[in-house]
Formats: sequence, C-alpha cells, structure tokens
Amino acid sequence: MVEPVQIRVLGCSGSIAAGSRTTSFLVDDDVLIDAGTGVGDLTLDEMVAVDHIFVTHSHLDHVLSIGLLADSVTRRRAAGGRPPIRVHALPETLAALKTHILNGIIWPDFTRLPEPDAPVLALHAVSVGQCIDIGRRRVEVLPAAHTVPAVGYAVTPLDTPAVGSWVFTGDTGPNRALWERLGALHVHTLVIETAFGDDERDLAGISRHLCPAMLAEELAQLRVPTRVAITHIKPGETEAVMGEIGRLRTGHTLRALAAGERIVLGTAC
Repeated sequence: MVEPVQIRVLGCSGSIAAGSRTTSFLVDDDVLIDAGTGVGDLTLDEMVAVDHIFVTHSHLDHVLSIGLLADSVTRRRAAGGRPPIRVHALPETLAALKTHILNGIIWPDFTRLPEPDAPVLALHAVSVGQCIDIGRRRVEVLPAAHTVPAVGYAVTPLDTPAVGSWVFTGDTGPNRALWERLGALHVHTLVIETAFGDDERDLAGISRHLCPAMLAEELAQLRVPTRVAITHIKPGETEAVMGEIGRLRTGHTLRALAAGERIVLGTAC
C-alpha cells in the first residue's frame, strides 16, 4: 500500500501571539515549505530530519526559523554525516537571506558553518515553473504577486498523482498567472492567504495581500469546485475575517486553516 503524502500545518498566522505561529508547513518529515515561527514546535529529532526548505519570499514571518533551525541541528547533522539542508528560493530571496540575515551580524552564516566545505545550509535558486522531485513528491514553483519577489508551491505525490496537488499561494495579491496555471492542475487543496478584512482593502492592495472581497474575485478564476483553506489571518482577526468570507458565494468549500492540522493527499482535508 502506498503511503499518502501528508502536510502538517506548523504555523498559519499572519503574525505572533499566544497560540499563533507564522507560516510553515512540514511535508512528510523532511521538507519544509517556509520556515516561520511554527518550526519552533518541532522536536529536535524532527528538525534534524529536515533536508529541504522551500521559501516563498524573504519577509521575516516566513524565514525567521531558517537560521535558528540551522543552529539547532548543526552538531547532530555533522555527527551523522548528513548533507547540507537545501534552501530553495528565488535568487532575490536567497540574496536577501545572505545579505540581511546570514551575514554574521544578525545571525551567523550557516552556509559556511561549521566548515566552509561542509556547511549545514546550501542555497539553491529556483524559478517559476520549475519542478523539483524529492523522493515520491514533486514540488512545482508557482507565480505569486507580492511586494518583494515571491512564489507559491504545489506539492504532488508522484506515485498517486491522480489524488491531486496541495497548493500554497504564498503571500500574494491579485495574481492572474496563478489561476492560469491552476486551470491545468488538479488541485486537492488550495491554501490561500486573506490577511485583512474588507475594512482594510486599501491596505491589502498596498501591501499586495488579499481581503475577502478580493479573495472572491480571485477564486472566481478557479473554475472547478475546490477545497480552500484560508491562511495568514492576523491574530485576533479570524472570527471577523472568516465571517466576511462565510458570506461569499464562490462555489468552493472555504474554511480557516489551523495550526496542528494535517492535510493528507488523497482524502478529505
């Protein structure tokens, strides 16, 4: 029997507060999609098992734990002869990480530690449309439209592709290119951000996020009824934002994503 691919939600909040963790998803036990504060809820053994981190963009709530995870696992991975953790992102995102975080000032440069020829992190550039096969999963890089260079990701089980793909938009405003791609992709679950309520639509537009009214306009471009999970709501705003979303008539099944849940590809989410 083929084991299903599982996505564990480590964090899905737009910021931090008690019980709120910022964006990170664990695919099976070895792949992270983003590395926000939710990574801190993994055990040390679970952190050591991570071999790949796919980063959507350079904002702190999505990258904060990359350097911290590297620091936690360096000794254990070196002792076990493990290869570097591969950090996959756009070239601009990787440059931002090197310049502003892994710079020896904000945090040590773990792309050169513990030894320059055997670091704990290795940076790998990706481009929109690229597909990367890791074991029994394919990770596709999707377009996003944010205030900094950004992408989303689709994860598809290679041994059971008919079950569909888990799709994460990343942080994005209106994004026609995404819907053009998803029109040709069988989507099992779509995780899409709605960072603000409709009373802050102007702010959503300036910051290139979504609010419920904008979400409805975006989902109208997704022709097939789909399970949709809402992420990136600010702490304390979930009831208000989901109340507005609950009044939408999109033809899709919409709900709020929750930290700690698992999405199993091939079953209901």
